[in-house]
Amino acid sequence: MKYDNFELALSGGHPNSLGNTVEVVDVVLKNPERFEELFECYFCEDEVVRLRVSSCIKRIQKVKPDLVYGYIDRFLDDVSKIDQASTQWTLAQLFLVMEKKLTDREKQKAINIMKRNLQKSDDWIVLIQSMVTLGQWAKDDQNLAKWLRPILIKLSKDERKSVAGKSKKMGLTYLPHGRIFQN
Repeated sequence: MKYDNFELALSGGHPNSLGNTVEVVDVVLKNPERFEELFECYFCEDEVVRLRVSSCIKRIQKVKPDLVYGYIDRFLDDVSKIDQASTQWTLAQLFLVMEKKLTDREKQKAINIMKRNLQKSDDWIVLIQSMVTLGQWAKDDQNLAKWLRPILIKLSKDERKSVAGKSKKMGLTYLPHGRIFQN
């Protein structure tokens, strides 16, 4: 069977293509006990496989959110250490959709991960996805809003229009009083 080995099924082809992502998702949705096998592919050597695992996880989360949330500690403790942009932006997206399920401890760990990624990454998608999640959460967290303000100001001057534009929008939309760019 072609999908006996998820790592093999998710490898090869053009790096920007989905490859067999949709088919692997279908297998996992029909056989949730195989989610662990898919999850373990995050730790393979092939960055294309890791990219596609992220795509699979996001698709599975939409259909079976509890299955993905069951791995929250592994996302926070293990996946967060993977130095790959697609993994980092996926975490920011997953954290946002899982927000209501996160315990205070889990949410604080997620915040710390995204803060680190926002400060260290130069990948435009990581920056934008981290800004989106942290910006949403800063609406209800004065300390997070205070921390985020100088980061958004700095990123509002980024040479990439997408990063600068999102930073300005985040500052005006989500932070208290929409006045982060005024002294």
